[in-house]
Amino acid sequence: MMPYAIGVALALWTVGFARVVGFDRDRAFYPVVLIIIASYYVLFAVMGESMRAVMIESIAMTAFAVVAVAGFRFNIWLVVGALAGHGIFDLFHGQLIANPGVPPWWPQFCLAYDVVIAAAVAIVIRGRAQVSAATRSGTIS
Repeated sequence: MMPYAIGVALALWTVGFARVVGFDRDRAFYPVVLIIIASYYVLFAVMGESMRAVMIESIAMTAFAVVAVAGFRFNIWLVVGALAGHGIFDLFHGQLIANPGVPPWWPQFCLAYDVVIAAAVAIVIRGRAQVSAATRSGTIS
């Protein structure tokens, strides 16, 4: 239960901190977060000294990085979907990829973090869209 709780708390802290200090005003912030999240499994493969896992995890990381770039350039909602998708990936990671470096608690932690940050980013995006629409319509000056 603790990995889930820590994942939720850190995801909320990440979004809250980014909002307070203004990091998330830059459109690149959440795509970069996605790339970093996807890179951890490669790190674990290196720690587990498995070149096969490094190669497979690098392919998965590249796929998430491609979506991060597409989300940055074209539609930030792709990043939200990929963050949530990475959470689903965490659910099945152990059955898909043998990576001896992954800590036993990591999939639960990462699942919670990914899903919560995806939801929080979606709320932020919706809020910005509503403020932008209200500003355009003249209801907010």
